[in-house]
Order: sequence, then C-alpha cells, then structure tokens
Amino acid sequence: MSGLVIAVDGPAASGKGTIASRLAAHYGLPHLDTGLLYRAVGLSLLDQGVSLDDAQAAEAAARVLDVSGLSDNPRLIERGTGEAASRVAGHPGVRAALLKLQQDFAALPGGAVLDGRDIGTVIAPDAVAKLFVTATPHVRATRRWTQLTRRGEVIAFEDMLADIVRRDERDAGRGAAPMVQAEDAVLLDTTEMDIEAAFDAARRIVEAARAN
Repeated sequence: MSGLVIAVDGPAASGKGTIASRLAAHYGLPHLDTGLLYRAVGLSLLDQGVSLDDAQAAEAAARVLDVSGLSDNPRLIERGTGEAASRVAGHPGVRAALLKLQQDFAALPGGAVLDGRDIGTVIAPDAVAKLFVTATPHVRATRRWTQLTRRGEVIAFEDMLADIVRRDERDAGRGAAPMVQAEDAVLLDTTEMDIEAAFDAARRIVEAARAN
C-alpha cells in the first residue's frame, strides 16, 4: 500500500460518508463508499425475492457484483436497502467476496479514501490516517430521518431510532469483521458538529497523521 490512504470507519449516519467524500476532494484522491457494495448485494437479493439470510445466495451476488454506477443508483440509499446491507454484511462469504475489490482500491497509486465499518481494521490496516467517526444514536437517527423524509419516505422517528440501534448491534456483534475502532484510529464525535466543523476536525486529524 502506497500513497495517502485514509480509512474512515463508523456507524450508520455518523457523517463518515460525507467526511470521507470531502477529504477525497480536498486531497484529490478517489473515494470508495464501501457501504454501497453491501447495499448493492442486499438490493440484488431483494430484487430476486431471495431471503437475506441465504448466505450462499448473498455470496453469489457479491461475486458477480457490477460496481459501475453504484453511486448513481437512488435505490441504494433507501431505508430498506440499508437494512438489507446490514444483514448480508454479516455473511463471511460476502465479506470475503468483496475483500479484494476493496483492498485493490486502497492500493491505488497515490492513495485513496475509503469509508465503511472495517476499513482501518481489515481492508487497510496500514492506512496513513484512520478515523472512527461517531455520534449519539439519537443524533444519527435524526440525521437519517431528516434525509429520508426530505426524499419523500414516510417513517416515524421512533422507528428510525430503533433501526439505528438495531444496525449498531448487528454491525458490532457480527463474527465476520465486526465494527470496532482500530487501536490506532482517532475518534471523531460529530454529535455537536455541523459538517463544516466535522470536516475541519477530520482534516486536522489527517494532517497530524501525515506529520507523524
């Protein structure tokens, strides 16, 4: 692995995706939202009418995944797709199928920015800078609820909060690459921050890591 590799991990709606995207633009690096990969696998199973608990089918979908145009598919950011992603991500075969794709991205010449749940621990353990972005469940639920309702989705805030808590438990408790803060990752709590403050804090973390 060479160049400036930035690993941004954290739970759902913590702001990690926006921060990662802003860091990529700031440093002129390619960005991979690894969550979209798992969302695409989950969506594939939903479209096939296959159970999300079918580990074999989920792995098969991951192995033939077409990554082109993922960021342009509006269905990938729907609430149901996020729930599906969290469930299929618990299958070891799915994670194994997507491992090389993510590692190859992290090894691009010059570096890259990746965000997800296991970037700093599994995908890019030697990343120059590692951030673990978080916020309270209530704040994260508010952010996601606002995002979804603005797009026209109807969901009670209490259900959104329950979704966030359930996904946290599933992501942190799975046996395959659970969501944990890497020992050398810097914790960035965005609970009291707007995006500009969060990005500035993230940029300073990266600069400190580069200096060291």
